[in-house]
Parts: sequence; structure tokens; C-alpha cells
Amino acid sequence: MKIDFSKYKDGLAPAIIQDAKTKTVLMLGFMNQEALDKTKELNKVTFFSRTKNRLWTKGEESGNFLILESIVVDCDNDTLLIKGNPVGPVCHTGSDTCFNDSNSGDFLSELEKTISDRKNYPTDKSYTSTLFAKGINKIAQKVGEEATEIIIEAKDNNDELFLGEAADLLFHYLILLQAKGKTLNDVTEVKIKTKKVIIELQNKSLLLVWNELKTPYLYFNLSFMPYRSGDRTGLFRE
Repeated sequence: MKIDFSKYKDGLAPAIIQDAKTKTVLMLGFMNQEALDKTKELNKVTFFSRTKNRLWTKGEESGNFLILESIVVDCDNDTLLIKGNPVGPVCHTGSDTCFNDSNSGDFLSELEKTISDRKNYPTDKSYTSTLFAKGINKIAQKVGEEATEIIIEAKDNNDELFLGEAADLLFHYLILLQAKGKTLNDVTEVKIKTKKVIIELQNKSLLLVWNELKTPYLYFNLSFMPYRSGDRTGLFRE
């Protein structure tokens, strides 16, 4: 990654800030090499403020930081696309974005963001922060407890209790993912990769059937193999 700051007389390149989870464009700022280096050092988005005439870390006064996720340079090497996770409103007006757009995303994205905030910025008053503080064993235990409770409610006919336990299980599952440094997107990626592997196997098996007519069973062995105990990839569960 190499951006050409020399293309601009003042040495300031535009930096587009995008929410890493919702993909919403949050704001536009300007960076020089020093601001870019400081962003990487702090892991918080830092600009060069033309009004302050100095480096300015977003949130240094309000606490509404932009936590760095990734940095990409465009094809002309003169514009930055920075993906980050906002802590609180981005705009000084209190809006989610500097374009007065909502950055709510879907419910699960919002819930994940809230859980992430409780993990990274803990408070004694938060149940979630307290659970993170107890460690992975306690979190995993809670997921097990909630899973048992939803199984029990599933055997009855009380929809309200069943849905309540389902919500509890989902909530603690998301906490467990965060505790392991993962998100629902990571889980989705595994499923996508699995489907690609299955398609590749099916395509290869078709070639085998075509080339090895004496052993057509190869097609069924590769494409429709039933679920096997101990298989954790999900490959044979389609």
C-alpha cells in the first residue's frame, strides 16, 4: 500500500471512512503521511485537521473514536478507503454519519456492535462486560445452559417461553463469538467456502463419471456422501 501524497499541493489526501460492519459511508477527512502513520500506531482513525492545523484523532474530545479495521488505497494511489468501527455517533451533531444518514444496519449487526463495545469498553454496570471479565469458560458454560433450556422449552407448547430462551441463546452465542475474536460474518464465510468446495467436488465428480464409466459410483461417493460422525466441516451436510 503506497499512497502518493505529492499529488496534492498541501500533501493531504482524501480519506473516505466506512463502517466495517454495515458498509455505510460515515465521513470524509484528510490525511498526510503523519496522520496515516498515527492511525496505524493508535489503531484509531487520525486526520490532519485543516482548521486546527494539527493531527486530530477522531473522538479525542468526545470519546467517539473510529477504531481502525483496514486501510485500502484506490487504483490511482491518491485516495484512501478506511474501514472502521465507530464508538458512538460519528458526526459532531450527534448523527450516525456526517451525511445525516442512519447507520443502524440490521438488528444482529447492532447487537454485535453493542456486545463488542461492552467487551472493549467495559463497565461494572453491564452484565455483558461482567461476563467477559469472567472468561471464556464461564461464557461457554452460559451458552451450554441456554442451549439446554431451549431444548426443554422446545418440548412444551409455550411459544413465549420458547422464544425467550431462543433470544437468550442467540445473545450468549454472540458473546461467545466475540470472546473468541469472531463475528457472524466469519461464520457465514465458512458456509460460503463450504458451498464452493461442494460445487468443486460435484464438478470434478462429473468429470470422473465421464472418464471412468466403469466406476459411476464415484459420483455418488463425492457428491452425496451422507453425514459422517466426527465431520466438523459441514461438507457432507448439504
